[in-house]
Amino acid sequence: MPAPTSSPGLDHAIPPTAARKVDFISQSHLNPSTELNPVPTRGIDPAFFRTYVRTLEEAGYDYTLLPYGSGGPDSFVAASAVGQLTERLRPIVAVRPNTAFPLVVAQQLATLDQLTEGRAVVHLISGGNDAEQARQGDYLPKQRRYARTSEFVDLLRRAWTEPAAFSHEGEFYRFDDFGPGLRPHGDTIPISIGGQSDEAFEIGGRQADVFSFWGEPLADIRAQIDRVHAIADAAGRPRPRIWVTFRPIVDRTDELAWRKAYDYAERIGRTFREGTYGLRSLTGSGTPQNVGSQRALHFAAGADVYDRALWTRTAAATNAGGASTALVGTPETVAAAILDYIDLGADLVSIRGYDNLADARDYGTHVIPLVRQELAHREATGQRGSLQVEHQGALAPGFDADALAGVR
Repeated sequence: MPAPTSSPGLDHAIPPTAARKVDFISQSHLNPSTELNPVPTRGIDPAFFRTYVRTLEEAGYDYTLLPYGSGGPDSFVAASAVGQLTERLRPIVAVRPNTAFPLVVAQQLATLDQLTEGRAVVHLISGGNDAEQARQGDYLPKQRRYARTSEFVDLLRRAWTEPAAFSHEGEFYRFDDFGPGLRPHGDTIPISIGGQSDEAFEIGGRQADVFSFWGEPLADIRAQIDRVHAIADAAGRPRPRIWVTFRPIVDRTDELAWRKAYDYAERIGRTFREGTYGLRSLTGSGTPQNVGSQRALHFAAGADVYDRALWTRTAAATNAGGASTALVGTPETVAAAILDYIDLGADLVSIRGYDNLADARDYGTHVIPLVRQELAHREATGQRGSLQVEHQGALAPGFDADALAGVR
């Protein structure tokens, strides 16, 4: 196995890029089926869903993503349920601009925001897979889909803020005398955009409030953050918040965690090959079309382990079908790895597991508090604590994931 890449020097000085406050995100699951243990389901298990979202709130998460797919539950209806089942958790509604007219989406989001007293967020998915887009009648080429998203964003914001009726005739949308529209609870609703293509960076940097990444090696994430910030700076607008996503695999000791990681990669790969969890319908078995998945596979081909704890074999097992890179180790090691990304400027951290409900509970008990304790220490002392120095994971001399997992 190639040696893990090195992270920046570990000392007590807080990097100037470090985020001071961090919010945690999960993804809501509406039934108990997982990539580890796919079970037959009609799609929604109301009792499980109620338990799941309440668990997220109790675990200390700040946001939950309601994903969108052509064969899955409607994200707006699910987000409304989250809003009514919780008091603090903020629902992030995934929306694909091909599925609804922007003025209708603006109305839906403003309604959700008022019902939840300002908790609504929207994540726009331009679409990275032609076959999945075609399932709902969208045949635009990928580059034009991002142009449509740009027009969509402008119209969302105008619908929420224009004081009088307005008309519009653009490349993708046309209407007359709309408005004034329904306003959100506050001034606006945060808009998130993700993707790794040039078009995604350009639109995200110029227009988004949040830009999202999948978990990548630290040096690569640093370069990507710099890129999106430079685009925002050139456009004269505030820099987007940075959202990074990981799938942590945690246990009491490093040895147990790495044994679990190897077992998970094998089980997830089997689920993907058998097509029992729906991932194959999104990515297929050939080269993925979206740049994010291509990058994930590139990193997986280069090494299994990067930096302190980043594990890429789970991405390889699914042909990078969605966010699939893990952080592996004890809760302390995983918390330290999350802090490495916070030090680069990430201030929205998505951690969702492969054993969905159990992992959400474990993260809330063992991982999230460690990160928040470290941030509180920094706020109080102006220095980093010892967590990143004491729990080096794959950076430790002589580290060997294969040996820890007992695969030799």
